Amino acid sequence: MSISTSAQPGAEADPQKDEEQRLRELGYQPVLARRMGGFGNFAISFSVISILSGCMTLYGFGMSTGGPSVMLWGWAGVGLFVLCVGMALAEVTSAYPTSGALYYMADRLGGRKWGWYTGWLNLLGLLGAIAGIDYGAALFTGALMNLQWGFDPTPGHTMIIFVCILLLHAVLNLFGVRLVSVLNSISVWWHLAGVAVIVAVLAIVPSHHQSPSFVFTEFVNDTGWQNPLYVAAIGLLLAQYTFCGYDASAHLSEETSNASVTAARGIVRSIWVSWIAGFVLLAGLTFAIQDYAGTQDTATGVPPAQILIDALGTSGATAMLLIVIAAQLFCGNAEVAAASRMVFAFSRDNALPGSGLWRKVSARTQTPVNAVWLSVVVAGLLALPSLYSATAYGAVTAINVIGITPAYAIPIFLKLRAGDRFQRGPWHLGRWSKPIGWIAVVWVAIVTVLFLLPQSSPVTIDSMNYASIALVAVLALATVWWFVARRSYGTPSAYGNAREQAEIAADIV
Repeated sequence: MSISTSAQPGAEADPQKDEEQRLRELGYQPVLARRMGGFGNFAISFSVISILSGCMTLYGFGMSTGGPSVMLWGWAGVGLFVLCVGMALAEVTSAYPTSGALYYMADRLGGRKWGWYTGWLNLLGLLGAIAGIDYGAALFTGALMNLQWGFDPTPGHTMIIFVCILLLHAVLNLFGVRLVSVLNSISVWWHLAGVAVIVAVLAIVPSHHQSPSFVFTEFVNDTGWQNPLYVAAIGLLLAQYTFCGYDASAHLSEETSNASVTAARGIVRSIWVSWIAGFVLLAGLTFAIQDYAGTQDTATGVPPAQILIDALGTSGATAMLLIVIAAQLFCGNAEVAAASRMVFAFSRDNALPGSGLWRKVSARTQTPVNAVWLSVVVAGLLALPSLYSATAYGAVTAINVIGITPAYAIPIFLKLRAGDRFQRGPWHLGRWSKPIGWIAVVWVAIVTVLFLLPQSSPVTIDSMNYASIALVAVLALATVWWFVARRSYGTPSAYGNAREQAEIAADIV
């Protein structure tokens, strides 16, 4: 495959154009600080994907829905398809490097309604991701405190930890994008070194390991469903849940140097690096399982924690959990950055209630301060039902994936539909654009159906898959608000109007 990062004559954008001028041509006055480099842009998507968050938090789900064989081979297969989605999305990002990202692409390629619904799916997905990531970090923190001090991780205690984590991430994001970029760069090396340390320790310390036959062929079905193909399909969601959030590179493109190229590269690199490192992590954990049933029924509530305890003892497990929790905190911080830029961009185009408030930018840090606070407050509200039901955390995860995953495919589909009318940017797939694009669209359609299917039998209030309700709720909310805001919402065709300049200046406080 030949992927070009140099412009061709005709319909393509000139890669030498100043990014600020390019942003003006897309309709926006630059107000955010362009202080993030290519590595920082890659790092934010890699941090949001966070294999030490997704793989660890959902490992228990994988143990029941197909077990080791589906976890390992499912990860390998899903990663390949997600890479196709990422490459196709990167191509569109190169043409439209704005903070609005997915919804702006859809608006330009398909019209206002396409942009509107894509934006709401993307926004609810990002806010659900903050809630899911930070609540997962709270669960792991509770497990660590239980291990170390006998702390009782009740739903109330977990919620207090969760709120403290949200506040930490809000404060860190208020200091500006340069600190966010530094933390994300640290996060990359923390994740890679963390995976290497955990896997190495699990390979060396325990006296007993599972056989390769167990790790790569053992099938476990604790779902209640009898059809093994159905169970294996559901089991693919461990990988698909984890491979979310790589649109963060696009959302930070207005703060990235040479974004038409580096934001596109950031998306693709974050996926393939996570793909390789995640497979190593899952294999290392699975080889180290000492007692499968005991790991599933662990008193910590976190199966990977039990694997570490059984294999390494309390002290060793504590050290490894600290690595995981730090990675989850990096992940949540990166997700707050991405979601707040989406809030800022959507408000800039008057799509949210109170848009004038959420699009304001700090003159000192050039950060959308109010958008940061709105993001963490809504994430906190989304996780509140977890106080009353363990099923609620699954529902929050459902809001994340059922919103954000279809939103990836919409601009890709619209680009394919546009054909030669699509003016590609300096990073593109050349002759591979159409086949990779269609693979991406079909894959997203398949996994969206999988997201909606019941995951355990019999289906009860506690075992129900709430993704379908989440999808209907998001679309209903978007439809209702469309009739309120449709006259004010819209992406600009070009920047330069004197009134628009005055409005942008007024939003810098």
